[in-house]
Amino acid sequence: MTFFSQVEPKSIDEALNDENWTVVIHEELNQFVRNDVWLLVPKTDQMNIIGTKWVFRNKVKQSKDDIFLSQSKYCKEILKKFEMEQCKEATTPMSTSCYMDVDAVGIAVDQTKYRGLIGSLLYLTASRPNIMFVVCLCARFQSNLKESYLKVAKRIMKYLKGTSTVGLWYPSHSLVHLVGYSDSDFAGCKLDRKITSGTCHLLGSNLISWHSKKQAFVALSTGEAKYIAVRSCCA
Repeated sequence: MTFFSQVEPKSIDEALNDENWTVVIHEELNQFVRNDVWLLVPKTDQMNIIGTKWVFRNKVKQSKDDIFLSQSKYCKEILKKFEMEQCKEATTPMSTSCYMDVDAVGIAVDQTKYRGLIGSLLYLTASRPNIMFVVCLCARFQSNLKESYLKVAKRIMKYLKGTSTVGLWYPSHSLVHLVGYSDSDFAGCKLDRKITSGTCHLLGSNLISWHSKKQAFVALSTGEAKYIAVRSCCA
């Protein structure tokens, strides 16, 4: 992803001819090294080589006063890919009465379609923290798929239909004050009674990190659930 180039290369060769994309490629590779994503080993005859593909996306608007990070083009592409360009719009990504649980008697649906949809939405959360919770919730139900799960995922797409241009705005004049927020439910998962906590951090008015996660702990009270969320936020 780059803020500066208006071109989206179709191949690695095209990207290497653009100075801005070359910088981004090196930054991405350095991230892999810093996070120990891979280990280089000698190739043997028994190894099967799995190919990789670079995907270049311009998530780009910048001026002297601010940066706006958006994936509006990608959002429209996945609406088209999953044939929901003409769907009705939803005002929220998830219904307030929705409560996902194991559906033992529901109608089975195509696993490939559901998993492809969730994978596409997870990528979109890079600039859309407002869908993080419900997308992560849907990602938990990727086996023995039922129609009720797909209905929740489609609700997210209906929400995106009306908010495709929404993104993250970073003004240059914002004050440099780090603020963190956290929240959690209590025994929200019916299966294991674990809590789901969410956190976000702002540097001034700029949102810089966020996550939604089902914790590995079973809280015995609402107070303990809040402490777990705060600890996760501070970490």
